[in-house]
Amino acid sequence: MLRTITGLCFVVSLLVSPAGAALEEKVTSLDDQKSISVTIYNQNLALVKDLRAILLPAGESSLAFREVSARIRPETALLKSRDLNVIEQNFEFDLLTPQALLKKYVGKEVTVVRNHPTTGEESRESAQVLSVNDGVVLRMADHIEMGIPGRLVFPNVPGNLRDRPTLVLHVNSSTDGLQDVELSYLTGGLSWQADYVAELNATDDELDINGWVTLTNRSGTTYPYARLQLVAGDVHQAPPEQRQLARYQQKAAVMMADMNASMAEESMFEYHLYSLSRPTTIKDNQTKQVALLQASRIPCKKEFVLRGSDYYYQSRYDEIEKKIKIGVSVEVKNSRENNLGLPMPKGVIRVYKKDSKASLQFIGEDRIDHTPENETIRLKLGDAFDVTADKKQTDFKKISGFSRYHYVYDSSFQIDLKNAKKEAITVKVVEPIPGDWEMRQESHKHKKPASHRAVWYVPVPAQGKATLTYTVRVKY
Repeated sequence: MLRTITGLCFVVSLLVSPAGAALEEKVTSLDDQKSISVTIYNQNLALVKDLRAILLPAGESSLAFREVSARIRPETALLKSRDLNVIEQNFEFDLLTPQALLKKYVGKEVTVVRNHPTTGEESRESAQVLSVNDGVVLRMADHIEMGIPGRLVFPNVPGNLRDRPTLVLHVNSSTDGLQDVELSYLTGGLSWQADYVAELNATDDELDINGWVTLTNRSGTTYPYARLQLVAGDVHQAPPEQRQLARYQQKAAVMMADMNASMAEESMFEYHLYSLSRPTTIKDNQTKQVALLQASRIPCKKEFVLRGSDYYYQSRYDEIEKKIKIGVSVEVKNSRENNLGLPMPKGVIRVYKKDSKASLQFIGEDRIDHTPENETIRLKLGDAFDVTADKKQTDFKKISGFSRYHYVYDSSFQIDLKNAKKEAITVKVVEPIPGDWEMRQESHKHKKPASHRAVWYVPVPAQGKATLTYTVRVKY
């Protein structure tokens, strides 16, 4: 009996000890912020480092870190301070809404306030919230009421409801007073991409390019006067588990930055880091554009390209196709000799050209991948209006073959290229040829840039046509 009483006393002493008591909550907001830096990656990921000066008592307390991202990954949060240790942290994203407040008061008392329809006299009556599923059910003094018969007045807001996402940390401070505390974390909701605007000159052999960084903030908070950095490259992330975080639907506004606010570029690990030269405010629900690069008089080459298919080398066909569209591409080498030579993040390049009245017209766009220095950029801008092709198979012979996987074929083709333009052009004909192949006859000399591809460069006169013929032996 003595041991049992002693054990009960020990349990009671634990329940009423200071360690189990509610901690005093200290709230920190943007008013305490000394600096903030945001590094945004390509894959809807950002690293936020938020430095604040916070007044904390010695010992244990609860620190409510407000204005953090609503898309924070809490497991990545790291609080750094010389005199502070973190014991526990909780990300509270159960936000204060009328419905959420009602749910917290199920089984509790609220006050119903009504006004008399003729006198306007106000009356108050207590009610118990029974349910808020598919409507509100209240227990009044002598009956059950469905719906809300007036205004509901709540005595207070439950402590676990926040007006905005908040990271709450149980901390232990070794000193009493003001101290610098930095919270760093990874978050979603911040993304960026590169957008480029190019102008092609009158002779189609030079480009002017302006590059913009377009970043979008859907993270649920604003980052005032942030030091902004962007990482170009594909950073590997472990596949995330499903998280039930609050999702927000936003409508983005566009804000154009000063062209003088260019970004400095440097290598970092296997990526490229771009740093904005001045602080900038990244507002919630905003799309912002910042100047990335400017380059003029970049030499380029226009190509007319006809691409074939590999299926018609395995059987007999008559006319393969008539009036085939010829693609138009522009090639640019990203080199210093060409007035460029900068690592270019992936994005969309939109190309314009002036018409006869010096008015800019949109002529096409294409997406590029991350392009390092000295690599070639190829832009497919569209299909030529005045250049077409007719293609047909002129002969097909089975040379040998004794099973499904051992055949030898000779295939002959004729491609008629027509040019309605007033200047001569050259059409690049690209044919993917399957199996082991050998060119047996051809009207123009081919090139073999890869094992399964033959390429011809066929000159076509102004307002005229040219014909490419060839016979190829294919072994399967």
